[in-house]
Amino acid sequence: MSAVEFEFDNERAIYMQLVRRLRVGIVSGELQPGSRLPSVRELAVRARINPNTAQRALSELEDEGLLYTERTNGKFVTRDEALIRREKEKLARESLERFRRELKGVGMTEEEIEKLWKER
Repeated sequence: MSAVEFEFDNERAIYMQLVRRLRVGIVSGELQPGSRLPSVRELAVRARINPNTAQRALSELEDEGLLYTERTNGKFVTRDEALIRREKEKLARESLERFRRELKGVGMTEEEIEKLWKER
């Protein structure tokens, strides 16, 4: 993961932002299937966050199946490509919906949004 990857805002809990950042890293291929993640402590230092926050984010991703633990070797990105593909589609749908809401918020109609999208 790149050096400038962890930029947090005050809009949402830091662990949720870290979950999203790691999720995007997984679905984009930045974090390859089967690749080892930094330790909780290393991740916390790199992200400049509390280790408990890092652990909470990693646990959530593990609960979702995007990460798995090898008892003595650490945490790894899932090799389940179907799961990664579903997660990518889910993130894309969420982004499109957020974009649609923002455009509606500035007064655009569904028809105008669709036309704008097709013109793009």
